[in-house]
Amino acid sequence: MSPLLTIQYTFNFRNDEIREILLQLDEDTLTLLPVGKHAPPPWADLSLHTCKGCPLDPALQPHCPVATQLGEVVEIFHEHNSYDDVTVEVVDSRRRYLKETSLQEGLGSLIGVIMATGGCPVLAPLRPMVRFHLPFATMEETEFRMISMYLVAQYLRGKKGGQPDWTLDGLQAIYDGVRDVNQSFAKRIRAASRNDVGINAIVILDCFAKAIPFAIRTLMKDYEKYFDEYSS
Repeated sequence: MSPLLTIQYTFNFRNDEIREILLQLDEDTLTLLPVGKHAPPPWADLSLHTCKGCPLDPALQPHCPVATQLGEVVEIFHEHNSYDDVTVEVVDSRRRYLKETSLQEGLGSLIGVIMATGGCPVLAPLRPMVRFHLPFATMEETEFRMISMYLVAQYLRGKKGGQPDWTLDGLQAIYDGVRDVNQSFAKRIRAASRNDVGINAIVILDCFAKAIPFAIRTLMKDYEKYFDEYSS
């Protein structure tokens, strides 16, 4: 059995309520083990708000794997509001992160991990980011990490005899798919939630996805001055 990579999210509310979510991932594949033991919620039906270009066959897999993973998380926070103040603690095998923030930001960080590792083929290219998870990353940090990850992937692709994509056109295509998934999931969660916290968490993730195409055009130029030592 492969070793496990664990990420523990703890949400501490102002009324002393505590909610804990433990994520366990196969360290070799970065595949998320089931979150909770409940049956998939009705809104996890693969035919409901199906993502554009979804490659899964409903006859073989009747439930969306990511929606199934998110079911218990959405249920845990269904009584809360997106603007609730929380202290979020994230603990992994390397370090501990702590931030006083809104529930929607903390939940957005958690949902981002689940969506990348929960079994969606469209979101699978984002999995390497989870191996070096950075909770509460800024837009700039996320952009830099995503572009860096993609360039490492192209280097490895070239070593295996493939044709590397140094233009980053493939990264644009990946994030076009990510945005399609985010939009569909907002509809799914809207149908399942009794408040706006889950929806707003997805909206935050979608803002990051929308920023990547702009970053591809500008970030490399903006950061070029930091890499002068590599140009000689």
